[in-house]
Amino acid sequence: MTASTRDPAGELSDTVKGSWHRFLDIYELLRPDLYRYCRYLTHSPWDAEDLVQDVLARAFVTLGCLFQDPPPNPRAWLFRVASNLWIDRKRRSREEPTVMAEPEPAQKSHATPEPRESREAAGTLIERLSPQERAAVVLKDVFDLTLDEIAEVLSTTSGAVKAALHRGRGKLVAPEPTTTCPAAPAVLDAFCDAFNARDLERLTALLLDTSTVEIVGLVTEYGPEAAKNTETGSFNGMVFGDLSTDDERGGIEPRHRSGVLSSPGRVEVREHRGESILLFWYAHQDGDAVRAVARVETDQDRLSRVRNYFFTPDVIAEVCRELGVPFRVNGYRYWWQPG
Repeated sequence: MTASTRDPAGELSDTVKGSWHRFLDIYELLRPDLYRYCRYLTHSPWDAEDLVQDVLARAFVTLGCLFQDPPPNPRAWLFRVASNLWIDRKRRSREEPTVMAEPEPAQKSHATPEPRESREAAGTLIERLSPQERAAVVLKDVFDLTLDEIAEVLSTTSGAVKAALHRGRGKLVAPEPTTTCPAAPAVLDAFCDAFNARDLERLTALLLDTSTVEIVGLVTEYGPEAAKNTETGSFNGMVFGDLSTDDERGGIEPRHRSGVLSSPGRVEVREHRGESILLFWYAHQDGDAVRAVARVETDQDRLSRVRNYFFTPDVIAEVCRELGVPFRVNGYRYWWQPG
C-alpha cells in the first residue's frame, strides 16, 4: 500500500492498540491491587470494576500526555488516579462534606483477600464516611500506611490525617441489617430459556431498540442487531462461543482454557446482594464452573442494559466466592492469537 492509499484512521488505530497493549504489559499486573483499593472505596464489586476501567483509561491517556518521566511508582500513581476520580464523582453528586484536602492515594503491600464477613462489616461501616475520611481510614487500617505516608498520599498534613481518622472512626457504628432480595423479573427467566435453547432471535427480541450490551472492558453494542451480528455480536458469541477452541480474531489465553470442554455455556439467575444477576456456566473435565457473570437492567418485560463481566477476574472471583459456586477466570486480555 502506498502512502497515498493508506488509511490514516486504521494506522492510528493500530498504533493506539499497540501502545495500549504495552501499557497493560506493565500496569495490568497491578490490577488486583487496584481492584482491592477501589472495592474499599466504592463498597461494591460492580462499581469497583467500573472505577478500575476508568482509572486504566485515564492513566493511559495521562501517560501519553506527560512531559516528564513516567511515574516512578506505578502502583501509587494508579491509586492516586483512582482516588481523584472517585472523589470527583462524589463531589459532583454532592455527597461529600468539606473536611480536608483532596486525596491522592499511594501504594499498598500485597495481602490475601479478607474473609467475606470481616470485609463486609468493615465495608458497611466505612461506607458511612465522607470520601476523604474513607480514603484515610482505608489507607491506615487496610493498607497499614503511616500517618506521614497517608499525608503524602492525600496531599495534606499528618495532623489533618489524624483528625480525619478521628472523625471517621467516631462515625463507625454497627452495620444495618441487609435487605431481602426481590424476585427476579420474568424477563430474566425468558433470557435464560432463550439462551439455553440457543435461540438467538428470541434472545435478542428481549432487548429494547435502545438497549446496550457490553462486554466490560472490551466492547459496547447498541441495539439488538449489533448484539446478534454473526461476526462481531456479543450475544452471538455468548450463545455459540466455544471456549476450548482458538479464534483467529483473538481470545482467551491457553492457560485459562485448561480443562474446558467443547460445549456451549448455559445461564441461570442467582440472587446476589439484593439483585438478580446472571451466571454463565461452562463444562470442564472436573465439572461445571462459572466463567462469567452479568448484571442487567430491565424496563418492564424487556432488557435495557446487559453488562457481561467475562474479562474481569476480580469480580468473577468475588461474586462466585460469595455465592459458593465453582468458577474459572478468563484473564484480563482478549487479544491473544494462536501462533
